[in-house]
Amino acid sequence: MKVVILAGGLGKRLRPLTEDRPKVLVEVCRRPLLEWHIYWLGRYGFKDFILLLGHAKEKVIESVGSGKKYGVNVAYVVEDEPLGTGGAIKNAEPILRNEEWFLVINGDIVTDLNPTLLIETLKESNTIASIALVYMKSPYGVVKVVNGYVKEFIEKPILEYTINAGVYAMKPQIFDYLPEKGDIEVTAFPRLAKEGKLKGYIYKDVMWKSIDTIKDLEECEKMLLERYPEFCHSRNETK
Repeated sequence: MKVVILAGGLGKRLRPLTEDRPKVLVEVCRRPLLEWHIYWLGRYGFKDFILLLGHAKEKVIESVGSGKKYGVNVAYVVEDEPLGTGGAIKNAEPILRNEEWFLVINGDIVTDLNPTLLIETLKESNTIASIALVYMKSPYGVVKVVNGYVKEFIEKPILEYTINAGVYAMKPQIFDYLPEKGDIEVTAFPRLAKEGKLKGYIYKDVMWKSIDTIKDLEECEKMLLERYPEFCHSRNETK
């Protein structure tokens, strides 16, 4: 059971934190984001990780090594030039082609969703990939108005729309759809959806945060401190 982590992002909006490191090494609770992925997925029995690297790849390899210190196995696939999310996964085809299935995680998200539920959707023979979906939280407070009168202020409510959570389960047939260069969200996924081979699993009441700005890091740290204090307070435990 292999987990592929997209770990080569530039993280321009997180500068200066990402001037000398990729986003996966930016710290939350004084620990790199990558450690959260290992901690989270280790709780579900995942031990084999493949990191797809680009920007500041040497920093990741130096920090993580073989993964032994985390109790997991880590391998690396390096892109010589930016390939996009789809191209980066395609670049790992030689070591994933013979897998029954594998997970793909965006390295800049923090979540605690149960990935095994997503994997279950692949059991349908025509399904090649499945996307984890979460309900969107409004970045702003909203105002409820009835007949022109303000009735209520609602602080950042959960909206009715679902968004891509950046966690995917895939069969190796996905490589027939992936581009050599380009993002999977605008290449392979639309094609799979048109052919009826892409499923979505909606998660409710899970923690999820995309890390795009320093403010996101601050909000994420508050979430982790509340829900997973053991992760924030113990730097030696990763599983």
